[in-house]
Amino acid sequence: MTPSSTPQLVTSNLFVPQRRGLLKGVGMLSAGAVMMLAGVPSRAQAMDANSESDAHILNVALALEYEAINAYQLGAESGLLQKPVLALAVRFQSDHKAHRDVLESTIRKLGGTPAPALTLQEYAKALDAAKLKSQNDVLDLAARLELGATNAYLGVIPAFKDTQLAKVAGRVACDETLHWTLLNNALGRPLPASALSFGA
Repeated sequence: MTPSSTPQLVTSNLFVPQRRGLLKGVGMLSAGAVMMLAGVPSRAQAMDANSESDAHILNVALALEYEAINAYQLGAESGLLQKPVLALAVRFQSDHKAHRDVLESTIRKLGGTPAPALTLQEYAKALDAAKLKSQNDVLDLAARLELGATNAYLGVIPAFKDTQLAKVAGRVACDETLHWTLLNNALGRPLPASALSFGA
């Protein structure tokens, strides 16, 4: 695929902290932060959240979105994706950009500063992009990242006693779950073998 035939995908500007730390940090998001993340600022203002801590945790949560944005960027630029799959990757990257924008805005509202950037080349190294040799390799990488994001977002649900807040957290996880499901299907893989497969 030539560069002129590849849709323009904008590279992100934030760094990728360790995913293990991210999964731990996301589970500590306050109700206020998740309400802001979900686009319900009026409910967020009524929450008693620790803004400095939430801004830090949301900065860590941004890693999921920036990592995904850059993974799809690398996949699109690889020339390995067939046209329909490339279109799907562009769509998924767009979703992650929307998540990124909300997270950045929320961090600023909480008085924080979005984290500094790595370059696309540094993301490529961190994701071991040199090993991507086929379309399935790209899809496998994306599926693994989407599953990690699904589990991270689901990790906030146990923090809520209000079922409406739990519902919002679940909706945030739904985008990631949808991405994983479609990628898994594109790879010809079966559905999870048992119930309760996500968020464990």
